[in-house]
Amino acid sequence: MRTFAREAAARLFLSRQHLSTPRELRLTPRSLARFAADAGGIQIDSINVVERAHYLAIWSRFGPYDKAAVDGWIYRKRVLEEYWAHAACLIPAADLPAWARAMADYRRSHTGWARFLDAHPRAARDVLEAIRRRGPLSTADFERPAGRASGWWDWKPAQHALHVLWMSGRLAVHSRRHFSKLYDLAERLRPPVEAMPREEFAGWHLRKTLRALGAAAEADLPRYLTFPRTAVAQRRRALKAMLATGEAVEIGVEGVAGRWYALAEDLAALESAPASRGTTLLSPFDSLLWHRGRARALFGFDYRIEVYTPAAKRVHGYYTLPILHDGRLVGRLDAKNHREDRRLEVRGVHFETPPDDGAIAGVRSALESLARFLGAGTTEGLDRLVKSRRISV
Repeated sequence: MRTFAREAAARLFLSRQHLSTPRELRLTPRSLARFAADAGGIQIDSINVVERAHYLAIWSRFGPYDKAAVDGWIYRKRVLEEYWAHAACLIPAADLPAWARAMADYRRSHTGWARFLDAHPRAARDVLEAIRRRGPLSTADFERPAGRASGWWDWKPAQHALHVLWMSGRLAVHSRRHFSKLYDLAERLRPPVEAMPREEFAGWHLRKTLRALGAAAEADLPRYLTFPRTAVAQRRRALKAMLATGEAVEIGVEGVAGRWYALAEDLAALESAPASRGTTLLSPFDSLLWHRGRARALFGFDYRIEVYTPAAKRVHGYYTLPILHDGRLVGRLDAKNHREDRRLEVRGVHFETPPDDGAIAGVRSALESLARFLGAGTTEGLDRLVKSRRISV
């Protein structure tokens, strides 16, 4: 069994996450799709303190860009598709045959939703008919009209029906309006997709995970692409089969306990992955941080999203952006985008160890880039914190 340095595993992980040269990649439909394919997905989240999670993840890799152009690539060119991978994600259109298997099996594997559809057959039928007749619709289009007390048009059955029909592949996300999903019939948005054979899906899912991680601890495997939830026995059978054929191999990672695995084709990349150079800020929902235990194991970085923590118990701030500098997670920055004032505020910065001038300069450069992307005319807080020595360690 070959053993690799922890730094080698971290470098390959950053490379697969397109973070070897943060904010320096050229953004095109092809490079966006490649990022989503290598990472397995780009998470979508509604929290908008700085910017939506998927927009931030793209900025972290490519620097400032035109959001309207990216929306056009996603929702008109359909280079990416909204579906569930880790959580709600943008997935590459090239992966649709595999995800079509998850869609086809959705009612089979999510019996609670199957019971809901059985209990509300008219809701699903009428939602489909309304969309067929009226075009793309959102949940709001099915809310109970004022003064109407009951009936199938009650928004909850319709809302659940929209979700199940989307997850099972009958509907697809046409676009977003004020961040609300507009659903349309899948057949009107994309050509028919033949689902991958059921017996191949577990192997594809595991292969996709190993590819995105570069080298994976056994604990990483169920916590990266968390959908669909694979039974432990099924995942172990898929891994055993890949080990038996030599497609995957067990490896060691220095200083990290437990069993680690990699695709055989990635062994050379583990030896030669380039060191990451540059500084960027990450969304709290970035795929680099999908499994917090992995961030601790590879980068020594203990991260928690504190938006879900009561204010009195927060340590670093409401919406802290991890700081990636020269391949290390060196700290976190609490920021807020004041859109009406066109002002990006830095409320606090915490470094894991005392920062050198290069790290401070890198953070300043990243903030200036983020402000340009957000359309913020000014940034405030970092220089004040530096001068007053209020940067915490």
